[in-house]
Amino acid sequence: MTSLTCLNALVYDGSGNTPLSNAAVRVSDGVITHVGSTSEATHWPASTTTIDAHGAPLCPGYIDIHHHGGGGMAYDDGPAAIDHIMAAHLAHGTTRCVMSFVTDDFATMTKRIAAAAQIVRTNPHLLGIHPEGPFLDPGHKGAHPLQELKDPLPEYLHQLIDAAAGTMVQITLAPEKTGGMEAVTTLRSHGIVPAVGHTTCSYEQANEAFARGARILTHAFNAMNGIHHRAPGPVIAALRDQRVFLEVINDTIHVHPEVVATLFAEAPQRVVLVTDAMSATCNPDGDYMLGQLAVTVTDGVARLQEGGSLAGSTLTMDCAVANAITKVHVDPAVAIAAATSHPAQAIGMDDQYGYLRPGYPGDLLLLDPETFLPTMIYTDDTQITPAAAR
Repeated sequence: MTSLTCLNALVYDGSGNTPLSNAAVRVSDGVITHVGSTSEATHWPASTTTIDAHGAPLCPGYIDIHHHGGGGMAYDDGPAAIDHIMAAHLAHGTTRCVMSFVTDDFATMTKRIAAAAQIVRTNPHLLGIHPEGPFLDPGHKGAHPLQELKDPLPEYLHQLIDAAAGTMVQITLAPEKTGGMEAVTTLRSHGIVPAVGHTTCSYEQANEAFARGARILTHAFNAMNGIHHRAPGPVIAALRDQRVFLEVINDTIHVHPEVVATLFAEAPQRVVLVTDAMSATCNPDGDYMLGQLAVTVTDGVARLQEGGSLAGSTLTMDCAVANAITKVHVDPAVAIAAATSHPAQAIGMDDQYGYLRPGYPGDLLLLDPETFLPTMIYTDDTQITPAAAR
């Protein structure tokens, strides 16, 4: 039996509450068994490994519910790419994730989702599948091929649901499209979270989608109408609805830090940090593909070769959290919650993931107290060297 006890840590448990100082956490066989003070730890069972945090922050592993790839590969490349992508992101603190798929030929997309579903059922670090499309607005398609976009009609919707076989946790759609509102209702009836995104919907249409059960705003501000004083749009609708979580790509490129700060100020318990990472993440600048579309990455910024639209990102979750704390000036407890419990809540899995509590997975990140980047990653009873230390 392998076990770890971390002593003298500043424990952020993922709740967003004030951290516990001089705290200790014990993990055994991949599960957190004890959380308490370092003095209490003297009465816990002995562990095979003991670490002194010397007052550094300790938090749950990060959960990314929206990313497409990394390390030069994409989930679109098939099951053989999955372990490679997850390893690239794990080195940056992402211990659990949702696979996102860009819009493609519908038959191809359906086959990819069916193949991925088999992996999800056997890999506890994969929390599910997220098709980002094909039910998107052509005017806000971003890096999705125009010719493959469809209305969310029942015959298409049910093919994706059936292909995922119970592993689809969210799907991004434009609710104003023909059949969109009905699709939101159908998805909720199947236990899938509808996400409003790549949309031209109005404030009123977004409200209707949220009333029908949509619970996520996909990468807030990107690929949607912005805030106008006579047309509030979907961001204001999401901010006003306490049931809705707002994704944000916090790379300082997709959304200005002051705008990110506004999201946290308005909805501190509902912001979800995501990467929307594409295959170039953790790889050098150069030419890549995002689904059917050619992308060039320059200075870490991914853009379509045709049209110049942002094409996902090369962000990792450790930088998303560090940016929130050091550049957006969000309270560390809130920033960490936005990468742990909030994403778990958004997809309805916070009873299993997202917190540093007894009974939860033993995914631990020890952070540098100045940069808030990981100095130790621990999962599956294994210590992993963080990318920042390599």
